[in-house]
Amino acid sequence: MPKYDVIIVGAGPAGIFTALEMLRLGAKQKILIVEKGTSVAKRHCPKAQVGRCVNCKPYCHITTGFSGAGAFSDGKLSLSYEVGGDLPSLIGETAAEDLIRYTDSIYLDFGADEKIEGINQTEEVKDIRRRAIRAGLKLVDCPIRHLGTEKAHDLYLAIEEHLIANGVEIRFGCECVNLLIADDVCRGVIIRDGETEVELMARHTVVATGRRGADWLERICAEHSIAHQPGTVDIGVRVEVRNEVMETVNRVLYESKLIGYPEPYKNKVRTFCQNPGGFVSQENYDNDLAVVNGHSYKETKSQNTNVAILCSHNFNQPFNQPIAYAQKVGELTNMLGAGHILVQRFGDILDGKRTWPKELAQSNVRPTLVDAVAGDITAAMPYRAMTNIIRFIQDVDQVVPGFASYETLLYSPELKFYSNRVKMDENLNTSVAGLHCLGDSSGWTRGLMMASVMGVLMGRQLAKGE
Repeated sequence: MPKYDVIIVGAGPAGIFTALEMLRLGAKQKILIVEKGTSVAKRHCPKAQVGRCVNCKPYCHITTGFSGAGAFSDGKLSLSYEVGGDLPSLIGETAAEDLIRYTDSIYLDFGADEKIEGINQTEEVKDIRRRAIRAGLKLVDCPIRHLGTEKAHDLYLAIEEHLIANGVEIRFGCECVNLLIADDVCRGVIIRDGETEVELMARHTVVATGRRGADWLERICAEHSIAHQPGTVDIGVRVEVRNEVMETVNRVLYESKLIGYPEPYKNKVRTFCQNPGGFVSQENYDNDLAVVNGHSYKETKSQNTNVAILCSHNFNQPFNQPIAYAQKVGELTNMLGAGHILVQRFGDILDGKRTWPKELAQSNVRPTLVDAVAGDITAAMPYRAMTNIIRFIQDVDQVVPGFASYETLLYSPELKFYSNRVKMDENLNTSVAGLHCLGDSSGWTRGLMMASVMGVLMGRQLAKGE
């Protein structure tokens, strides 16, 4: 029976940087990464050729494979501890800030663009902040290092080749179906390789399955009584406007991270993943759930800017299944779109009518997701979330005039699944000995940089144990 020192489930940023940091520290441990998808070189979305989503099987190449989902969306590294989840509350803000700087240096070593967006504290930034304050919104300062979707491909390919060249074993096309846990000790994993299930033993098991694996990890935690608590789920839309509307914000900040608590519900609503000159995209999950996202390339640009608007939902007793709740919202929206992403003009929402394809064809804002179906997203979106989103868009319009124009496009569903938060100490130990959970699937991070940071921290802890 194979024996490893460390088995890492998932080759997203958290898992990658765990192995990478162990190598950088000279660890001689035997490391295995198990990844359901393919290598970077084999990740390819056929939509670029056929013009529409073909719902690839057995998994979507945009969300699955080496480097995970985030790297193949827009490839932005947030260089502030205030952005990217709650890891700073576990390890401390100073430690998180130091780790971000260190992790960023690794990205630079592998070819990331040296340019940092949004670092000029000019009068224009102050003016944007003043308008945000008047609108009741908070503008979060966050320098951005933009990899770009196509550049991220090259960067992560270099990392993949580096790991393999230095003895890290990577098994592609293998799905982890369960963990080997007995007497509160994790001794390895059960993987499915083709039609065969195989048990693999290890001293340490690191689960880093990303947002795509959040529901799987939730089931595993329940099955094995791994200490955890209900987390947050984000339900929202992807908004698309002409570049002219966002021109100042794009130039001065690149990404405007705005947070608000609109009346009457005062739920947290925020912007996320802004893509100047970008493209709205579709991602598919294992249960054929189609969700919307956004890409931003370094070279290829569109006439539009897209940004997510997300409404955070927390649930208490008696309901504690936030991921299942969000999935149901997505399924209902997919039903209305016949399996496609729905798109609707903001003015039509306010007028209480659906959007028709002819109306989109006559608008200034042409959808960059060309196979999105014009319809009525309000028929599927929960009233509370829709009310929050509408009022937040109107608030943002005070910061960015024209954002709430009649022709502004809203795509649905935009869903961010964060696993029920796994309880861990500052050394990333769970309630089960030998088991560690990282990245977005752990409920502690949101996004590329913080997931990578968590991997670095895990790598240091494992290297100590030699």
